[in-house]
Amino acid sequence: MDLDHLERMTLGDRQLEREVLKIFVRQAAIMLPRIATAAPAVAAAAAHTLLGSARGIGAWRVAQAAEWLEHAVASQPKDDALMTAINELGAAVTEACTLIDARLGDRRDAG
Repeated sequence: MDLDHLERMTLGDRQLEREVLKIFVRQAAIMLPRIATAAPAVAAAAAHTLLGSARGIGAWRVAQAAEWLEHAVASQPKDDALMTAINELGAAVTEACTLIDARLGDRRDAG
């Protein structure tokens, strides 16, 4: 995750940063199951939502994976590429949420 980008987007406001990161985690928890079980068009729309959120916090791997999923739906909505894209997005979100949890833990410890 790009912490410099996150700091710029939150104007250095640590409370705002915490809120934005918590929102991303909640949103990812809602969107990932939807993506995994929805029709391809709905999965693409949910991935697009995560794409924007990921870009906002500097979670570039998540953004790239969400964009890849959108393209997979557009090109081959029932292809193995779609399942691969869903799995990659899940892995990217898991990684980002792990980093976010650590970041939020650091902030709790810092006061």
